[in-house]
Amino acid sequence: MKSTSHPLHLTHLQLQTLIINRLYTLFHSIALTTLIYYRLSSIFALFHTTQPFIPHILIFIAEFVLSFIWLMSQSFLWRPVTRTVFPDRLSNDDQLPPIDVFICTADPQKEPPLGVMNTVVSTMALNYPPEKLCVYLSDDGGCLVTLEAMQEAWKFAKLWVPFCKKYDVKTICPSAYFDGREVDDDEVNMDCDEKAWIKENCELFAHKVTMISESESCKPNKNHSAFIEVMVDESMHDQIRHMPLLVYVSREKRPSHPHHFKAGALNALLRVSSVISNSPYILGLDCDMYCNDKNSARQAMCFHLDPNLSSSLAFVQFPQKFHNISKHDIYESELRCTFKTLWQGMDGIKGPCLSGTCYYLKREALYQSPSSLQELKLEELRDSFGSSNEFIKSLHMKSTPKLGCVKDLSDELLQETKLLASCEYENETKWGKEVGFRYFSVVGDFFTSFNMHCVGWVSILYMPSRPSFLGSGTTSLNDVMIQGTRWTAGLIEVAISRFSPVIYGSSRMSILQRFCYVWLAMFPLAFISLWILATIPQLSLLNGVTIYPKVRLRLKTPTHLSLYTCLYYRAYNT
Repeated sequence: MKSTSHPLHLTHLQLQTLIINRLYTLFHSIALTTLIYYRLSSIFALFHTTQPFIPHILIFIAEFVLSFIWLMSQSFLWRPVTRTVFPDRLSNDDQLPPIDVFICTADPQKEPPLGVMNTVVSTMALNYPPEKLCVYLSDDGGCLVTLEAMQEAWKFAKLWVPFCKKYDVKTICPSAYFDGREVDDDEVNMDCDEKAWIKENCELFAHKVTMISESESCKPNKNHSAFIEVMVDESMHDQIRHMPLLVYVSREKRPSHPHHFKAGALNALLRVSSVISNSPYILGLDCDMYCNDKNSARQAMCFHLDPNLSSSLAFVQFPQKFHNISKHDIYESELRCTFKTLWQGMDGIKGPCLSGTCYYLKREALYQSPSSLQELKLEELRDSFGSSNEFIKSLHMKSTPKLGCVKDLSDELLQETKLLASCEYENETKWGKEVGFRYFSVVGDFFTSFNMHCVGWVSILYMPSRPSFLGSGTTSLNDVMIQGTRWTAGLIEVAISRFSPVIYGSSRMSILQRFCYVWLAMFPLAFISLWILATIPQLSLLNGVTIYPKVRLRLKTPTHLSLYTCLYYRAYNT
């Protein structure tokens, strides 16, 4: 054991930024209060005039909604923090906890298998004890092409992983390493012949996977049985000491059963992995988000293994970074505002939301509150988690010994995994409602973390200098609009439901954290209010009517915006 007298991480409060933010909130609040007072006075004065009443009411409602949303947004600026970690202070490798890696893919035509396999191989090369890593790929398309590509990835990984360990390679994604996206500094002592040999095998691997993906069978199948395969090599008796376990999972899909998209696939992985490896921590990744820093697992463990945090910490969120975004990103595809302002602000008040990828999550956090499992009886556990005895046993076990070869996967256990990945397993259970990843909204990551925070879990954002993960971001206006529409619909769905952060939650959630969730859920309403403020003054009903003191609007073209609209447009885009 290494010395634990020194902390594994430090939190830095940005005092100067905090003061500036709070002063800004104070002065802007005074200005908004004055504006609302004037608007109410003007509305009451209308009772003694012949001016139109309804347009003024609409403008007041729009301004009030925008003011409310702005007030909620100030919670993100109230206590921003940054963090530093010290991975070298962690315990010895034999005392580190196991980690399961969950990677999801759904359509080999939209998500090319070569990119997916590069993500898979990069996770296997993480700087973490290989016997404590287990990589699961969920093929929600049920396509044999993905399985064949994964078999090729496994063969190449047996060459790539030892190469990365031997030469301490920093860029552990094969395609990124050989494409020159990142330059490694530690190549001085590298054997050039060995590197050339690895590159040749990488090109062969890429060629085989490309040829597989060009076959006619490369299309998703929405009607298939569950299939699970563990990638192992019986000739490698010492593979447990040198290679992580690799598991292919394709849950059952039938047209007559709801599948709940990505959240359903993650819950199937959660159940299947519980009877194979059952690692206490999970790394969740999108199929196009490869590992760019080999040390991300150790960085996350600096938080998860902190005795002061461990009992209540649900997940560590890393920012999403993209390798295909130019410096002139006009669509904000890099999500800079989300991670550098919103999530960093939430980090100072019990933590950010799940972002769908790039997180290290405690498995227990998906099973309700920390103490709930100990209080439930056997029948109650079956009502919540289903009928599988093997899965219920796993709830009380911290981990399951890793498989060494195909023979270790008995027929009984194989049938159990197929049962856990079947369509009907979740029937009459609480999966997706109270346990696992939540199904209520299409923004399942947001809704899942909201429920975690409601029962007392906390989270952390860690932003390292070197991006831990790199993916492919949206680069066209059409893709941005589709993605934005989906997120907006999901957030509004939560905002107007019984799970609205305005009314839902317990006293365990702080008032500032609740404000953050209220803003996230209700922010799409700002666009409706802006539309009202941009449209109403253009109508003849308000042409020449006093809107602000000593300001008379005489708008002649539909391209004009009110002064208030301009101010808010600027505020929400800075």
